[in-house]
Amino acid sequence: MHKIRIDRAMERRPLLDRWVAESRRDVRCVCEGVRVPQRWVFAVMGFLALFNAYTMRICLSIAITEMVVPEAGHHNESRDDTCPMENNTSDSPVSSGGTYDWDEYTQGIILSSFYWGYVLTHLPGGMLSERFGGKYSLGLGILSTALFTLITPLAVEWGDSTALIVVRILMGLGEGTTFPALNAMLAQWTPPEERSKIGSMVFAGAQLGTVFTTTLSGLILHYSAIGWPAVFYLFGSVGVLWFLVWVLVCYNNPNEHPFISESEKKYLHERMSEHTHQKPPPVPWKHLLTSVPVWALIAAQIGHDWGFFTMVTDLPKYMSSVLRFSIKSNGLLSSLPYLCMWLCSILSSWLADWVITAGLISRTNVRKLGTTIASIGPGLFIIAASYAGCDRVAVVAMFTVGMTLMGTFYPGMKVNALDLSPNYSGTLMAIVNGIGAFTGILTPYVVGVLTPDQTISQWRLVFWIVLAVFIVTNLIFVVYASGEVQYWNDPEFLKKEREERRKRLSGEKAKDGK
Repeated sequence: MHKIRIDRAMERRPLLDRWVAESRRDVRCVCEGVRVPQRWVFAVMGFLALFNAYTMRICLSIAITEMVVPEAGHHNESRDDTCPMENNTSDSPVSSGGTYDWDEYTQGIILSSFYWGYVLTHLPGGMLSERFGGKYSLGLGILSTALFTLITPLAVEWGDSTALIVVRILMGLGEGTTFPALNAMLAQWTPPEERSKIGSMVFAGAQLGTVFTTTLSGLILHYSAIGWPAVFYLFGSVGVLWFLVWVLVCYNNPNEHPFISESEKKYLHERMSEHTHQKPPPVPWKHLLTSVPVWALIAAQIGHDWGFFTMVTDLPKYMSSVLRFSIKSNGLLSSLPYLCMWLCSILSSWLADWVITAGLISRTNVRKLGTTIASIGPGLFIIAASYAGCDRVAVVAMFTVGMTLMGTFYPGMKVNALDLSPNYSGTLMAIVNGIGAFTGILTPYVVGVLTPDQTISQWRLVFWIVLAVFIVTNLIFVVYASGEVQYWNDPEFLKKEREERRKRLSGEKAKDGK
């Protein structure tokens, strides 16, 4: 009788609710059968979240080289400032021409417009994630980005560059919650001794997403019958698919998870209960905004993002317009530095956790060392690449080595927000990453203004600016950074401070009454 009632109730439920309920039941059976550690399930899905976020963010950097009409006369410069066409008979040479007549300045605005929306939703995303959990802040943000990616070709056809800029701003608004929401969830799912490994694994989705996008985009643009729109249709569809899986298998914290093992839940509670709390007091803004280690972290984030966004957004243009690689080679070679960067981030994160756990180097010094390697190394090598001229092998090798060294940013400064304040890591990541993201607005604009003719000497100035930013921001981080939990993360400290403030105000009112 009860079974009949349940079946009838299921029939009355909306189709989507029934699908979610049945799918979760299937997932529960699978996970209970193989006892998958759910923190690693989250790590994989978090990795794929950033993977998809970056595929949708970066694909325009490759596609735009085929969308625009090439500037005339760029290759009539002096021999020192121009490169001959790539000698590759098996491949079509550099694009013979696109549809849209956008100059370098307009392209810079288009590439930077994503970050106009991106910076606005960091803080709301972080605060919502800390209060309600990061699952839907992250999931819905990626989903909206995927939907806007899917409509990008239609928008460009309808409204040219203006419509593309609007769509990119809306994509940025959706994706702005990504890092704050992930950081809030990392604080709930990563014990201190696995923080570098899991954190670096999740954040490495950015590099592999870039690798996948640049490689596959080049191949799509070379072989696809419909051309550049196929890039947006593919990556938007994959983003929607990720969202459906994410809703089924991931949860805000271990206590909400319906099929986590009791042993894993107990382990996470024991390892994280000291500094991570389910419902901490409101964000201590005064302490957070006056914390010297927080501002050191912001400086390091600015340095990282200035270099990373310059390379991610504009390296395909350098490969195409300066080195004059074919579009197929452009995609493959632009992806190589990020593949090596990913490998370095994984290896260095395991090494970082090992030396911290073994007591060989303090957590603070590990963060400083990783950040220094990832700042000075890339800065020097991209300068060397600019002086290698048209020696394509040497230039690609220099870019690759430089970006490989940038991988140590992840066990360096990238997980440092979790060190400083596990309870407020979402808000902290929102502030740090949001301020750093302003460089995503500036760098494409700077490149567009400084490289109107796409010559080697013009790009060399761009790379010198990158090195200068790296040096200054890294120096600030080395002097003032910390890898220890800050006092204002402790709820007891904040409660005691509030009580003392309340007593002081009561005493002042009593004196005024007399």
